[in-house]
Amino acid sequence: MAAHSEVASPVVAVPPALGNQIFIPQFPDRKLISMQSAFNFLTEEQQKQVEQAVVDAEGKTSCEIVPVLATASGRYDRPEDVVGLWLTVITALGFWYYFPRVQGQAGDWGGLPVVVELILAALAMVIAFILGAIAGSRIGWLRRLFTPRQQMQDEVAARAREIFFDKRVHHTEGGTGILIYISLFEHVAVALADQAVIDKLGQPFIDQICQKLTAGLHSGKAAETICEVIREIGDEAATPLPRASDDKNELQDALVLID
Repeated sequence: MAAHSEVASPVVAVPPALGNQIFIPQFPDRKLISMQSAFNFLTEEQQKQVEQAVVDAEGKTSCEIVPVLATASGRYDRPEDVVGLWLTVITALGFWYYFPRVQGQAGDWGGLPVVVELILAALAMVIAFILGAIAGSRIGWLRRLFTPRQQMQDEVAARAREIFFDKRVHHTEGGTGILIYISLFEHVAVALADQAVIDKLGQPFIDQICQKLTAGLHSGKAAETICEVIREIGDEAATPLPRASDDKNELQDALVLID
């Protein structure tokens, strides 16, 4: 059973065959209005620092370390519909309040025909729904507000496991792959490791790594924290999982960005 840090949210267990734990922390936005893209989250220099950290760590151990930054892990259509619906209702109420239908007085031939008013009202509500849907899909905090937290956790957990296999992290020759997955929209970070890594380094070490990743992301020190965590993995794994003289670099030493 993995220990919980004060910063981390509840742990979500992955299938026993992987021998991992997923930690679900939260970390603050850099941009509150538009969606934060994985390609802009770190500067080019910071990306190079992360990649160099991978090179340095893998120079000491047979572990294959793959850091991944993702803009989001799920589609999340619900916020678009909810925000669009709310804005439509508000528009309808506003239309009724500011433009009430009044029976004409004797000798009064002003005002718009009923059909025209209905068309204008319908057009206003359609535009309101479209604008609300756009806002619900583009504004990060608004999307999170109308997306259940559990759904976001499940989406990130599923996406991390998918990448763990698709990027062949789980299929290295020695079964010593480690994935560090950070999903920006959901504010969730995940650490996955092969069973061989868990057996040699122990679950407490994985817990400690996740706690450091959590604390660093929460404080806004993303690049420094990712580099520190990667180097610590290399130092810790150097003895129990040393790099052999004929060791092949099976996975590219790069920061994977997913938009």
